[in-house]
Amino acid sequence: MRGQPDTGGGGDALAPVVAEAARVLSAASDVTLFAHVNPDADALGSALGLGRALRRRGCAVRVAFGMPDQPPLSLRDLDHDGLVVPADAVPAAPPTLVVCDTGSLQRLGRLADRVGATIAAGGDVIVIDHHVSNTRYGTLHVVDETAEATVMIVLRLLDELGAELDLPIARCLYAGLVTDTRSFRHASASTHRVAARLLEAGVDPEATTRPLLDTHPFRWMRMLSDVLGAAHLEPEAAQGLGLVHATVRLADSEGLRSEDVDSVIDVVRTTSEAEVAAVLKETAPQHWSVSLRADGRMDVGHAAELCGGGGHRLASGFTAQGAAEDILADIRSALDKAPLLP
Repeated sequence: MRGQPDTGGGGDALAPVVAEAARVLSAASDVTLFAHVNPDADALGSALGLGRALRRRGCAVRVAFGMPDQPPLSLRDLDHDGLVVPADAVPAAPPTLVVCDTGSLQRLGRLADRVGATIAAGGDVIVIDHHVSNTRYGTLHVVDETAEATVMIVLRLLDELGAELDLPIARCLYAGLVTDTRSFRHASASTHRVAARLLEAGVDPEATTRPLLDTHPFRWMRMLSDVLGAAHLEPEAAQGLGLVHATVRLADSEGLRSEDVDSVIDVVRTTSEAEVAAVLKETAPQHWSVSLRADGRMDVGHAAELCGGGGHRLASGFTAQGAAEDILADIRSALDKAPLLP
């Protein structure tokens, strides 16, 4: 659909690299697409949407991520073509590799070594991302830090490829767009126009969004009650802007999906007395995945980088090991060093 107006973001500066990525993919006969570990809708939707378009061109396609073994339950319906394969099924050195929504090699987990192997074998590694903290670890970087979601960049690439925007692809892209913009709270006018284009392709917004954002098992409410009951507010932290934090331990999350646990940050961040929200999620004994969110005045992406992670100015995260109190101390220290936004 080359020539479709307003696919959003990037401007002319991105056009040459989008064209080069399209050239590489048009010539490829075997493409592997990666999402980051614990893939969200933007990462997996980007990989599956682009993967379907490549499959329809006659390309052999597989989509994978380092962990867990299967996509989150809420995202499984996006895999219309059965493209997802276990990490162990990925070739040691894929001839053409596309990495979606992944700011660094570390975010690929056990699949990170495939990137170096592909490059060493003379293959192409195309990185498609919108994270400011992207470390440019591939051979071609289609990175637009102004894009609200990676699916926005994927849509530009699909248009460059002349791919049909059919309903399964549009659903993948819409899923990434609605989640990464917090239901369009952080969406520009051009992003809303892209959303309209996806709806015109047949996407049902309620049917697509409800399993992603508005559906939890009853057990989730008990977990949420316990976790929020133990949350803490520190008004003087984060350079006086306030920090609210909660901890989800393994016992709290037993029997719940990863997306149920991930949703806790969206409740904690509603605290009016705190600019910054943090949720520590225990993934194994003394192993943590940490989510950071800000309302607009503090760059939590910088804070996450200081803790070994990364992300966006208002939404970021990192992984850590050790006692929860030690990790909270690191968060406080990082927030004291983070720049304030204008």
